[in-house]
Amino acid sequence: MAKVVAINISKNKGEIKIPVEKAVFIENYGIEGDAHAADWHRQVSLLGKESADKIKEMGISDIKEGVFAENITTEGISLYTLPIGTQLKIGETLQEVTQIGKECHSRCAIYHTVGDCVMPREGIFTKVLKGGIVLPGDPIEIIDKE
Repeated sequence: MAKVVAINISKNKGEIKIPVEKAVFIENYGIEGDAHAADWHRQVSLLGKESADKIKEMGISDIKEGVFAENITTEGISLYTLPIGTQLKIGETLQEVTQIGKECHSRCAIYHTVGDCVMPREGIFTKVLKGGIVLPGDPIEIIDKE
């Protein structure tokens, strides 16, 4: 079963995010208190624990949730294979996949800290269709729109 491993926020863009016990997601805005929250298509970023583990396998052991600036660290779902437009029920929220991967800032703080950044290759972005609270351990469900 796919689930939320951690929820992470930061006050500034381009920083490693810090795990929080819970987060309030606001419809068409993002996570309350996060630097990336705004009325745009990249309100929330998600990255699978499995993707971060690939960097650990390269010998970089100090990989924690939020180190790639992801808002939601997941487990048990291959995020980067989801088509744009896929809807995900995460905790009380409903989110829609809007982008797969991204162009990385040239050698951002994350790259310098970790030595590589998997977010541009395997991270995804969503917009919040229905707000609510998300907690670590909450299930992630793909919503079939048919």
